[in-house]
Amino acid sequence: MNETREVHIVTPYITLGQLLKLVNLIGNGGEAKSFLATHEVIVNGEVDCRRGRKLYHGDEVEIAKKRFRVAS
Repeated sequence: MNETREVHIVTPYITLGQLLKLVNLIGNGGEAKSFLATHEVIVNGEVDCRRGRKLYHGDEVEIAKKRFRVAS
């Protein structure tokens, strides 16, 4: 497994779709639905494919052997 990359946000939360865009896994928000339909995404140890899933500080997301942690 690769090293965990911290994703810094200044708001109380970020959606899963926004995170995908922020870490350059998708080019725009419209691609989130199809990306999530074809890739396994694990949020805090559980599979989740909701692009509107709210991610808070400390949440961890694993996508295609890449790991991200939401941080302030």
